[in-house]
Amino acid sequence: MYCVTLIISGSIAAYKSLELIRLLRNERIKVRVILTAGGAQFITPLSCAALSEEPVYTDLFSLTEESEMGHIRLAREAHLVAVAPASADFIAKAAHGLADDLASTILLAAKAPLLMAPAMNVEMWNHSATQANVKILKDRGVEFIGPDEGVLACGEMGLGKMIEPLDLCTFILEKLSLKQSLKNIRALVTAGPTQEPIDSVRYLSNASSGKQGYAIAQALVERGAKVILISGPTSVPFPKGVSTISVKTAEEMREATEAHLPVDVAICTAAVADWRPENSALQKIKKKMNISSLSLKPNPDILANLAAHKMRPRLLIGFAAETDNLIENARDKLFKCDWVVANDVSQGIFGCDDTQVSFVTREKVETWPSCSKKEVASKLIGYIEGVLK
Repeated sequence: MYCVTLIISGSIAAYKSLELIRLLRNERIKVRVILTAGGAQFITPLSCAALSEEPVYTDLFSLTEESEMGHIRLAREAHLVAVAPASADFIAKAAHGLADDLASTILLAAKAPLLMAPAMNVEMWNHSATQANVKILKDRGVEFIGPDEGVLACGEMGLGKMIEPLDLCTFILEKLSLKQSLKNIRALVTAGPTQEPIDSVRYLSNASSGKQGYAIAQALVERGAKVILISGPTSVPFPKGVSTISVKTAEEMREATEAHLPVDVAICTAAVADWRPENSALQKIKKKMNISSLSLKPNPDILANLAAHKMRPRLLIGFAAETDNLIENARDKLFKCDWVVANDVSQGIFGCDDTQVSFVTREKVETWPSCSKKEVASKLIGYIEGVLK
């Protein structure tokens, strides 16, 4: 597991660091927080500890902390040290090698790459002293990201805003080379609904948007995997770097999935229609025909077909959209696959950007907090990495 030492210095932007901690933990990165005296004026050690699930370190001379960890060990075990926010005062201390607290001492002891995300008033950022200090640090190999331009906490406009947590998290992932963690892995993802024609203009379908499957495909390719996305009709833009195959019916999706085996992992997020009309009319059925019933027959079970296939993926993951008995119905699918991600769609989750899911295996059930579908994708990919890396 990768470890990031996060130093939070004294800036009103410190609140953004809480979101950064959460995003990094979703990527299964260990976060050890160093909270400076200035940082503690804006956020609490308890908040940081709750989100990081690790002790928060503040005092260089704390005997408890020194016996448990030691400032040298804190520095040496980090794969990356990030200062976010980096105040003008902390940048100055770092530039001149001061070591009068735990955070500044760690900078001198760390061998890991150092990243700083500045946050301050625009005049402080533009001041020649600050710019000279930034240059000293850059010359030593310290990497800066930001600041952004916008309305600052003081009400002034200009450079000085700390970069947004999601952008900073993405940058940290790139620095840790997580984009290549699934290099040489072949992945297949199904997404979206299927459409089963009744006649030439009508069909049976559902409200699946395909957003979750597309987010998973994008997260996989960002980790270096070679990804094939087989998608039913959606309005979501195709993910970048992903080979996308468009289908309409369940039978077309089955044929496409089997045609692209073998793969290392298959993630079946598609909301495949369970039934299709037994007879589909070639022309539009007129109202005057007064049809009172529709004869249906079952569609192929794509997940079951993959499970029984001679080229079964090493890891097979199913999704279950349920309206009742969520965990029980999800467990019923485990005879076909290794893991099931289940969500309750009775409250209109289809098409939304946020969701809440339960991660179900033969050994455990985890109900993840409500979050974006991109975050669900990142968390799921973290588990996949644990099996396939």
